[in-house]
Amino acid sequence: MKGKVQQELSQIDVEKKDEILENFNKFKQYLSKKVELGENMGLSEEKLAKTTELVANYLAKHEEPRNREEKMLMELWNSGSKEGQHQLAHMLLEMVRKS
Repeated sequence: MKGKVQQELSQIDVEKKDEILENFNKFKQYLSKKVELGENMGLSEEKLAKTTELVANYLAKHEEPRNREEKMLMELWNSGSKEGQHQLAHMLLEMVRKS
């Protein structure tokens, strides 16, 4: 799954990536659609959280935050232990489900 997630993230063209990351609400909408897709595919909560971790790791390593919300998420992510990052992934899932 890790390779598939990384491949999909790396294939997003620059314009689309800019559109997703320019505004935190657009970022949440994008994540919400992906979570819904995963749920419709039958992914468990744990699989969704693991996928969210992969996305967060990718973003932390390859993208600069473009707004204060993304900056805070990156700082939280980078300061957390693996367990903390896993919990944050679960919290991100809940956040996008409620938006």
